[in-house]
Amino acid sequence: MIGNILVGLVALIHAYIVYLEMVLWDTPRGHKAFNLTPEFASASKVLAANQGLYNGFLAAGLIWGLYLGAAGFQVKVFFLACVAIAGLYGAATVGRKILFIQTVPAGDRPDRGVARLVKKGARGIAFEGARRSLPLGPFRALWPQPFG
Repeated sequence: MIGNILVGLVALIHAYIVYLEMVLWDTPRGHKAFNLTPEFASASKVLAANQGLYNGFLAAGLIWGLYLGAAGFQVKVFFLACVAIAGLYGAATVGRKILFIQTVPAGDRPDRGVARLVKKGARGIAFEGARRSLPLGPFRALWPQPFG
């Protein structure tokens, strides 16, 4: 239950980002949200709308996973992983603020049950039934604890 609420929150955050990037980008509110000059906002408006569309797909995927109920678990995990990866990339290339707005909320476990799908081992994480694990490396500290 709490996991679905958090997934819904991440979807709402992304829906709001869509609105900011596609509608409000070239307004004083958009300038303030993204720390833009009016000149830069005007010149980059089309690129921002494209970026907003991609955020819309992330929100739609999370909403789809919620709509599917228990059968949507893997859908939610996939789209949360996409959100987290996009947030990590944004934090590395744009600013740390993205890490806290986008990545941290996406890092929680949907339905509080990633342990059913993912197992943590000494070398990294592995999806149940997978032959190989994915190394966690520097992200080990970011993975929710305890696993079990």
